[in-house]
Amino acid sequence: MAIEPVCPVALTADLIRCPSVTPEEGGALILLEQLLCEAGFDCTRVDRAGTPNLFARWGAKGHARTFGFNGHTDVVPLGDPADWTRAPFGGVVEAGRIWGRGACDMKSGVAAFVAAAVDFVRATPPDGAVILAITGDEEGPGKDGTVALLDWMATKGEAMSVCLVGEPTCPETMGEMIKIGRRGSMTVTVTATGVQGHAAYPHRAKNPLPVLVRFLDRLAQQKLDQGSAHFDPSTLALTTIDVGNPATNVIPARARAVFNIRFNDLHSGASLTDWVTREASEVSKNSGVTLDLDVNISGESFFTPPGPLVDLVAQAVESECGVAPVLSTSGGTSDARFVKDHCPVVEFGLVGTSMHQVDEYAEIAHIHTLKAVYSRILRGYFV
Repeated sequence: MAIEPVCPVALTADLIRCPSVTPEEGGALILLEQLLCEAGFDCTRVDRAGTPNLFARWGAKGHARTFGFNGHTDVVPLGDPADWTRAPFGGVVEAGRIWGRGACDMKSGVAAFVAAAVDFVRATPPDGAVILAITGDEEGPGKDGTVALLDWMATKGEAMSVCLVGEPTCPETMGEMIKIGRRGSMTVTVTATGVQGHAAYPHRAKNPLPVLVRFLDRLAQQKLDQGSAHFDPSTLALTTIDVGNPATNVIPARARAVFNIRFNDLHSGASLTDWVTREASEVSKNSGVTLDLDVNISGESFFTPPGPLVDLVAQAVESECGVAPVLSTSGGTSDARFVKDHCPVVEFGLVGTSMHQVDEYAEIAHIHTLKAVYSRILRGYFV
């Protein structure tokens, strides 16, 4: 008896009904593990520090040709549930769309590549292996999700030859963009410490606020670069200044600010840390106010040059979507920043206009198209 193809929309609905707000697993990986095991995948839970992760492989371990997919089933919080017009974990199909938290980012992407992989290995068992690395920690700290999977794979002799991350990549039109790189990201917390005093006697205090503001403006006024061959110019964005001073007649002893730098391949996290540290040291020396820095580098920039993998994905996208995709390095970070140290990686997924929003949704037709793209990629890779 013929086996029915896996419907990516039905699977998306089932996944949406799993309330997997980071770090909760919510039943999503249990659901996928059952489906994949039934299709002949060897599945292993690779949970670390309370973070749920799933590794699944069809085919021989250590095969020279191994195609990998990476994605996540965790989702961001709902906000106010009263603002939703449909049940946020309902997986409702209506008006040509499926609604719910994670519908766009990225339970539909996971459903599409799982459906494509299961149907592919059942219909045309390849001479090679297919690996699915699915995490529950992409929307969270990102330290025990895909990183844990890759660490575990290294200890077990598991490897992907190439990988496709199924994040939403298209700004407005299905098929218009593939991500072949990402900027690096670092967040810096600055604590300025002076001397508290009475606002009427500022000479007896050392106000950290003017020093902190001048320091931030000094950084913000500097152009980091003009862009590079594959990336837009790097940016620095001030995100918060906090004092926590309820009194209008007190000069505070401390003030805190946070800024984020998105940087291209002309920089590294280390080089930018050195720059910010030098600037802070000079300001501290000249002002007498201490500037302490806490630097968190969440990812370095990377670029996957056009070649066999990029061409394969681009041709599949154009064939199924009727659009020649732009090869882009724009946007924020994704777990591709970890995968790139393991193997060549690109990203392709849905239109991302509703991700993280109230009444998040995905177009039904787009989910079917995404599965078709992934299926064509698998066929093309294993020809």
